[in-house]
Amino acid sequence: MTTQLRGELAAFGQQLVQWQTRMEQALADRLPRADVVPTRLHEAMRYSVLGGGKRIRPALVFATGRTLGLAESQVEAAACAIELVHVYSLVHDDLPAMDDDDLRRGRPTCHKAFDEATAVLVGDALQPLAFQLLARDPQLPPDAAIRLKLIDLLAEASGTFGMAGGQAVDLSVQGQAIGIAEVEQMHARKTGALIKVSVMMAAACVPTLAPGLADNLARFATAIGLAFQIQDDLLDVLGDVSTLGKATGADIARAKPTYPAVIGVEASQARMRKLHAEALEALEPFGAKADPLRLLAEWLLKRQS
Repeated sequence: MTTQLRGELAAFGQQLVQWQTRMEQALADRLPRADVVPTRLHEAMRYSVLGGGKRIRPALVFATGRTLGLAESQVEAAACAIELVHVYSLVHDDLPAMDDDDLRRGRPTCHKAFDEATAVLVGDALQPLAFQLLARDPQLPPDAAIRLKLIDLLAEASGTFGMAGGQAVDLSVQGQAIGIAEVEQMHARKTGALIKVSVMMAAACVPTLAPGLADNLARFATAIGLAFQIQDDLLDVLGDVSTLGKATGADIARAKPTYPAVIGVEASQARMRKLHAEALEALEPFGAKADPLRLLAEWLLKRQS
């Protein structure tokens, strides 16, 4: 890493902290208060959503918005909607019927802090709240066509052709030997879909964006979504629980077909570097305006948690 890049990443790290702080407040403002009936459910929703986290998907929304000349306030509600869907998926993934995890972000998972039934309801409540924000939030573009597009994008990314479908495939192939192409298809849905939609929902807020440039953003988001998942898989093998805030080695224990399990650590690292290069190439038409996305991509693949 060059001295210049190291300095740029350090400065960008401060930007990420600002975006994370902004998101905590934005989410807190949009969640039901814990003292409103049903209080236990609302308390559990706030516990799950406001439990910290890197807020990577909102950062992608903000970085894309900045690349396209939008202020954070213009895409903040979209970032909140995506994060609510993401958190609902984590709450459900942690349940005994799914991944059966006890720790998330360094704290007891929702079903451990409350109970399994409440955790199910937390997911049930967070998902519709996300779409309600896209329909009603006054900070989003008022054009009904844009709002409908945002709703459609998030619905597809979180449904059977996206995150939920990827999770279903993941559960069905545990303990089986599958090829790397199948692994990539699974993760393009399970993780990549919400990563990609974080970029595309910000782009949808600029209806005058040329189709060719939208295609470039889609290629960037697809590549970085897969690279992000490879990094996650590698951290489960090479990471430290005190840094990650969750147990390591879980994928191996469940015999999950991850990148390292299928092609090995070194080949996984090489694949991640290739995807990173493809992502950066897709941003070339934007010039220096895409620096927020370039630096975010660099940060994502150098993270240790």
